[in-house]
Amino acid sequence: MSDPAECVIRNAVLPSGRVADLVLGGGRLLHIGAGVRADETIDASGLICVPGAVDMHTHLRGGPQRAKEDWKSGTMSALFGGVTVVVDQPNTVPPLVDPAAFAARVAEARENALCAFGVNGGVVAGADLPALWRAGALAFGEIFAGPSSYGAAVPLPVLAESFTAIQGLGALATIHAEDPLPGAPEDLRDHDRLRPAATEAAAVQDVCTITPPGLSIHFCHMSTAAAVDAACGSVEVTPHHLFLSLEGFEADDTHARMNPPLRSEIERKGLWSRWERIDAVASDHAPHTAAEKAVTFADAPSGVPGVETMVPLLMAAVLGKRISLSSLIQKTALNPARILGIIPAGFTPGERADFAFYPRRTERIEPDHLHTKCEWTPFEGMEASFPQYVVMEGRCTVRNGDLLPTRGRWIPGGGYIGTADR
Repeated sequence: MSDPAECVIRNAVLPSGRVADLVLGGGRLLHIGAGVRADETIDASGLICVPGAVDMHTHLRGGPQRAKEDWKSGTMSALFGGVTVVVDQPNTVPPLVDPAAFAARVAEARENALCAFGVNGGVVAGADLPALWRAGALAFGEIFAGPSSYGAAVPLPVLAESFTAIQGLGALATIHAEDPLPGAPEDLRDHDRLRPAATEAAAVQDVCTITPPGLSIHFCHMSTAAAVDAACGSVEVTPHHLFLSLEGFEADDTHARMNPPLRSEIERKGLWSRWERIDAVASDHAPHTAAEKAVTFADAPSGVPGVETMVPLLMAAVLGKRISLSSLIQKTALNPARILGIIPAGFTPGERADFAFYPRRTERIEPDHLHTKCEWTPFEGMEASFPQYVVMEGRCTVRNGDLLPTRGRWIPGGGYIGTADR
């Protein structure tokens, strides 16, 4: 071990079932086995050790939208949910389509974020993609192949031209694939009708038709099995599409409005049937205030909070033997890191020392216990297992419900011209 041991986690239950000590230093895992003396010791007896999650799809708001969420509250929420890296989407106010707006966004995050973060660059006609890449964009997108909140659709010819530029940079393109029908939805079923499963899958096919060979492409928040099947790149799904359906809400409940919309229970079960094909689970954390949701359905904004409940909901599914622990780790930690090209958290010496430690029990999700500014959740009353400890870069950040002193680190993309640590 070249770095000195700074933290020892004793008696951790590893995914294999082995009970061992983890020795951490320099922000990395140094050793698994017999512990040594260190500045900090955590007794994780009986707790399941899982690598810290990478939530590759969040909208942390901030700026003029800080009433919905800000970098501090959003990243605090992430840490309490076992997420140690968040990736912010570029459909902010203002949108991140030029280096100046991008630099301002990174500066705001550096000042306030409590966990590690990346920021994506926006794609619109005329955007200077090489300049955004040099400025540190982790990826490009979500690129709107269909319109959504704070994002207009990018026409296919512009999208094709952008794909060529992104491929030339060696960067990742992430896609929001929908093709909505005209009209304003009056309720949840109408929302599903106007953003139907069939046009989502067709939009994915259209994008794949113009995707050049060799482009790294990632499809965000797929809501149906048909969309997953149509994808020509990596596939992401959200907890709300996995765990929620139309039948679970009153027709006019604005708290269940998001894009893509909630689907029927049959469609939800169909999405679960593609679990093995799905590469990543991401929250699409998109909070709005309770007041903003307390309007007619047609006037309500789309989006729900979810960064804090994502992994706890999946951990409840593990404890209920619905999914394997190894698949959870692949889809929340390893695959997102691979897709984004960042160092993973894990159990190989040299990997990021980001871990969360979960009890073998669940509790009901209560909005008052969460840390998002918006103070509501569509998952209220559902069973989840929240981490008792969260370690980021080798230091404990969450301990038995308390946040410890911590500060986030920027993770720029591969084209960054600067000195930030990747």
